[in-house]
Amino acid sequence: MRYDVIVIGGGPSGLMAAIGAAEQKAKVLLIDKGDKLGRKLAISGGGRCNVTNRLPVDEIIKHIPGNGRFLYSAFSIFSNEDIIRFFENLGIKLKEEDHGRMFPVTDKAQSVVDALISRLKELKVDIKTNSPIKDVHYKNGRVKSVELRTGDVYEADAAVIAVGGKSVPHTGSTGDGYAWAEKAGHTITELFPTEVPLTSSEGFIKEKILQGLSLRSVALSVLNPKGKALITHRMDMIFTHFGISGPAVLRCSQYAVKAMKKWNLKEVTMNLDAIPDIKEEPLFQDVSKKIKEDPKKSIKNLLKGMLPERYLLFLLEQNGIDPSAQGANISNEKIRSFVKSCKSFQFKVNGTLPLDKAFVTGGGVSVKEIEPQTMASKLMDGLFFCGEILDIHGYTGGYNITSALVTGRLAGINAAESTV
Repeated sequence: MRYDVIVIGGGPSGLMAAIGAAEQKAKVLLIDKGDKLGRKLAISGGGRCNVTNRLPVDEIIKHIPGNGRFLYSAFSIFSNEDIIRFFENLGIKLKEEDHGRMFPVTDKAQSVVDALISRLKELKVDIKTNSPIKDVHYKNGRVKSVELRTGDVYEADAAVIAVGGKSVPHTGSTGDGYAWAEKAGHTITELFPTEVPLTSSEGFIKEKILQGLSLRSVALSVLNPKGKALITHRMDMIFTHFGISGPAVLRCSQYAVKAMKKWNLKEVTMNLDAIPDIKEEPLFQDVSKKIKEDPKKSIKNLLKGMLPERYLLFLLEQNGIDPSAQGANISNEKIRSFVKSCKSFQFKVNGTLPLDKAFVTGGGVSVKEIEPQTMASKLMDGLFFCGEILDIHGYTGGYNITSALVTGRLAGINAAESTV
């Protein structure tokens, strides 16, 4: 059987590529090894599907720290606003939430998947699920065919590889595409987990003293060996039985991984500022004033509401302060050190959960070998890449999916045009 374009992988990027190619009147086959298309899409955004983000393009690129700048050309052709229009044309109305995140009005990720699959059927795209691929074949510097594990071979003028990275493997992304890219001469940059919880062997973590405690809107930083912040993210976080997690931690995680590699460290220091809106000196004055106003009151009652109670008690104990001691009986020195730890509690992390527990894969097919306006391989005619297999990674919040949808759209359209 011969096709103009074969798209491998039925995630957000592959669905977009198949639709893009079919809209150019190409004869398209979409192959996925799983039993359902759009599995990662269906669980994204907590099952609500954070389809894209409405921030200006410059802001979106800033939120894609892994080679986001490569996407400038792509965004000039098909942007986040075009994604919104694309879905609205498919009958999926979107609504904007905090930080520009866009969700379907239905709050159901499945409605997004269903709309994409309906569009594929409307465009008469052939779909093969439960069809793991054995290999992609090339001949004389161009794509020749795709061979299934069953032995079936499908010839094509162009192939789009959209099989994802290595994170969230239960949705099918198990790193299959890297070998096919390398076979075509592509470089795969080192893979690492990003948007992933961090692990720690600190005593307070091992003893589960803070396990399950959430802190709201804290400023969390990753420090370099000289104690200077490499990055700071101001969001929520949670202490877990193995370390730390939550939005601030996920965003910091890739910087912790890179710091360990760069300086060959076993552990990296994190700095937690639990009260980022007040500087240390005014905070010290504020605490001192509370003590003066009610010197006989216990310190834990004086400071009630300043921090979540468990964290307040933890920091008091860390500074050798008995929580039931009267404010007047605590030395200025101890109060100062307590205030310092409110602003700068430092602890070590020693790694991350493994890549299969990460939300996003860092590393992938080197973007230096990809045409930024078309997603075409610079090394093999008729070969295109899109989505998370590329060495592009963003924060969670609609940024990775935006990259997947944009690169998928361009890969599909240009794959079709390359066959004309």
